[in-house]
Amino acid sequence: MATLYVENVPEDLYEAVRRRAKAHRRSIATEVLAVLEENFPTEKELMAREALFRKLERMRAKKPASRRAIPSEELQRGDRAR
Repeated sequence: MATLYVENVPEDLYEAVRRRAKAHRRSIATEVLAVLEENFPTEKELMAREALFRKLERMRAKKPASRRAIPSEELQRGDRAR
């Protein structure tokens, strides 16, 4: 695993990261890694997203099953009859 060192981080930015890490009950290093993972998807993540988008497109392309809309009055009568 690679190591990343960051120098000259502005104090206000460091404090914002520190507060966020504390809020999530993580170390600063773990929080920074989480932020990087959220904002820089890996090739594997991009491929998974693409597959999901293709699946969604196929689902959108399917014609919905034809269903007769039942009026609410009819549903209420059925409930009262039980």
